Amino acid sequence: MKEYTVLLTWDDEARVWIAENDHIPIALESESFDTLIERVRETVPEILEENNKSSDVYLNFITYRRERASA
Repeated sequence: MKEYTVLLTWDDEARVWIAENDHIPIALESESFDTLIERVRETVPEILEENNKSSDVYLNFITYRRERASA
């Protein structure tokens, strides 16, 4: 079974989470972390099927969040 790693990053300026993977390819965003995960889980199989690839995959999520410390 194929595995894809999806990078989830927090954009502090835009105040949204962003999900990216160049191999699928996806670039999604949401204000909510949980909503973004759900969107990725729903969208990836659709994109893979449209590209004639198996939609039976594992998704590995890596999270990166950087924020400015408040004084």
